[in-house]
Amino acid sequence: MSGVPGDGATARELIAAVAPVFTELPGRAASTPGGPLGWSGYDDARARARKRTGETEAVVCGIGESGGTEAVLIAFEFGFLGGSIGEETGERIENAFITARDLSLPVVSLIASGGSRMQEGMYALTQLQRIARQMVRLRAAGLPHIAVLAGPVTGGGWATLGAGADVRVALPGAQIGFAGSRIRPPDADPAAYTAEGQLAVGQVDEIVSADEVGRAVARWLALLTRPATGPVPPPRALRAVPLPDTGWQAVQRARDAERPRAEAYVRAHFALRAPLASLDPGIACGFGQREGKSVAYVAQGGTATTPAGFRAATRLVLLADRLSIPVLTLVDTPGAANGAEAERDGVGAAIAEAITAVAGCRIPVTTLLVGEGGSGGAVALTSPGHTWVTPDSYYSVVAPELAVAILKRGPEAVRETAEQLRLRPQDLVELGIARGIVPI
Repeated sequence: MSGVPGDGATARELIAAVAPVFTELPGRAASTPGGPLGWSGYDDARARARKRTGETEAVVCGIGESGGTEAVLIAFEFGFLGGSIGEETGERIENAFITARDLSLPVVSLIASGGSRMQEGMYALTQLQRIARQMVRLRAAGLPHIAVLAGPVTGGGWATLGAGADVRVALPGAQIGFAGSRIRPPDADPAAYTAEGQLAVGQVDEIVSADEVGRAVARWLALLTRPATGPVPPPRALRAVPLPDTGWQAVQRARDAERPRAEAYVRAHFALRAPLASLDPGIACGFGQREGKSVAYVAQGGTATTPAGFRAATRLVLLADRLSIPVLTLVDTPGAANGAEAERDGVGAAIAEAITAVAGCRIPVTTLLVGEGGSGGAVALTSPGHTWVTPDSYYSVVAPELAVAILKRGPEAVRETAEQLRLRPQDLVELGIARGIVPI
């Protein structure tokens, strides 16, 4: 066995790729003749599946070690009736989650499932509720759940363990979607049901090659289970500039194309990073490691933040809060997107979700303003009382040009208005908005 899963990988091959050290949990084989519905021929189908795969059910569950982190593994055997979920499958998955809670371990689901098992009718479908209940309890215990989408991952396998996981990692070309290939509309775009298609719409966090999946899982486990303690110290400034003399000079410096962007701060601050999905190219979310401990981060890239960007940030903050991982937000935006498309996409509600997520955090959130701090787009990701600023940043209720329009002043009043807004780094410290100006 190579330990590298490919197309049609077995449950044991998936496990070996992720956790070379593995101890299987006990699980009984189905014993009810004909299953709960007495389905004719079902016993023969199960017997053939057992003979073909060497497994007694469609999942193999146990405790493994990946990159030095122990986790409970749930691995699907697609060769056993298409990895379908029936009553005994649900029981094994339920017991795996209970074991994870009892031992305070994360869960890794290695999924290759066609969904619910037809031969068990509604008994099969109710297993999704059984699984979902255990996923909720795992979340309440503050334990992470990582899904590896090996494919195919359709129906209930996708709608519970897959899409419901905290982090979703897929293999290239994997078939992923609620509708399986046999029940899609005849004119369906096949690209929509692939790992790449799900990545494009933000339902998959990253795609990794088969020979990298073990390292990817080890990286995610390390990042989600070893949190830093206390508030994150703000990064140091990446450019040495004197403090601005005027408000307008502060605005110009923050808009300077040569100014270090949030991505540069993230690269400099973290030795190891892993991304969460964001459909806004101006928002980067994920988890990073510094001095062996994990920090969650949201980084604005200097553009107007879209509703999708705020939703990605909200997901990150809520997940970090649940896992007790401190958060660093790097603020740099002229403001929230305010065009018709943004309004149709619910920009106001998206800002509300982000600002309440930050406000409601039980864990510390540290903010560093690294460029423009424009209006609601910036305040949504700013932590009150824990905000720091760089010398080449500004923070304002609204950009000076918009302020003069609101106040019905002429364009010649922009510089004067910038001064009145008291938006310079040193003004923000004096006003108590920021705790301090970070040094180089």
